Amino acid sequence: MSGHKDLFVGLDIGTAKVAAVVVEPGLEVLTVLGVGASISDGLRKGVVVDMKATEQAIAGAIHEAELSAGCEIHTVYASVSGSHVKGFNSHGVVALKGREIEQADVERVSEAARAVPLPQDQDILHVLTQEFVVDGQEGIKDPVGMSGVRLESRVHIVSTSIAPAQNVMKCCQNSGLHVADLTLAPLATAETVVTAEERELGVAVLDVGAGTAGLIAYEGGAVKHTAVLAVGGNLVSSDLSAGLRTPFRDADQLKLRHGAAVGSVVDDDEMLEVAVVGGRETRRLSRHVLADIIGPRYREIFELARRQLERVGLDQSLACGVVLSGGSVLMPGAAELAESVFELPVRIGSPVGFEGVEEVLSGPSYAAALGLTRRGMTSSDSLPAMMENGHVIARVGRRMVDWFRDFV
Repeated sequence: MSGHKDLFVGLDIGTAKVAAVVVEPGLEVLTVLGVGASISDGLRKGVVVDMKATEQAIAGAIHEAELSAGCEIHTVYASVSGSHVKGFNSHGVVALKGREIEQADVERVSEAARAVPLPQDQDILHVLTQEFVVDGQEGIKDPVGMSGVRLESRVHIVSTSIAPAQNVMKCCQNSGLHVADLTLAPLATAETVVTAEERELGVAVLDVGAGTAGLIAYEGGAVKHTAVLAVGGNLVSSDLSAGLRTPFRDADQLKLRHGAAVGSVVDDDEMLEVAVVGGRETRRLSRHVLADIIGPRYREIFELARRQLERVGLDQSLACGVVLSGGSVLMPGAAELAESVFELPVRIGSPVGFEGVEEVLSGPSYAAALGLTRRGMTSSDSLPAMMENGHVIARVGRRMVDWFRDFV
């Protein structure tokens, strides 16, 4: 590369794969300059359980991304996930005494909304504004300059257990990286696979990975609900391993190469060779048998997500339906099965607003990593993640510094 360019790096640390993308900002579209990926063996259900294995996976993905983009990477925007992540709505109120609303009032009411009791092992990861209310008038996006006597803020708060977040940061640091910010993985995914119009009309994003399924629902342009379910593609592989009496890795490869979520997409006479535990000879099996095992597990994942939406009253108010993302939703028949469960329009999401490496943009597998870069560019307290000459100019938020200081 030549010239002096600011670049942003998204690092999606998943259960099955660590993905890194290098993105250059642009006026209309963002350009993907490099990509790296590495098999991840150090996480279970989105949580680090083997520091060394996770560090090796991070280092491998970063090295590939550096070679692909022709630059050195020192700072990243990383993802966090796991069932320890909790999402809930909150509400704050301040008095104004009949004067014009200033930015300081907005900050004050936002602080009131986030002043909620949390367990000692939890801390706030995101405070996502839904709307402001001035003297009972709802739906206000920016109240600065308006007059009133009572200002309210409605927000969605995402909290995370501190230890898992610290472990992610420690793995990055041991790999020679600084973490500019941590973002909930499905929130990052939603940054790339749904449009502003869909968020306004109502849409849910279900990001199904190997270890977890992240759900985020929008209505009126704001986040209304988030959840991380401790189910994912690895459960399907485990079912196949047990049902077919084949090693887990062989079952996982069968799922990826020949799996289907519904039997209607499978040829009746299609047969497969399946390895048997213990080194015995392989045996022939109809592909329909795979679909019969895979389908119920996928249905369970979709039904768990639907119950989440029903619990908060959003199951019938999402005009734009559900967008599926994550590597596990590329299973043939997954979208059709999801549509029958949700009883809403369903589509597979692909990144929007990017150009460059086709491998990254052709499906949902790198959506979270791309979304991390976009959030980094738009965050009010973030700076570019790296320069071509390797000069790090990112700053880490006070929350992240405090977490890491407590950790070490």
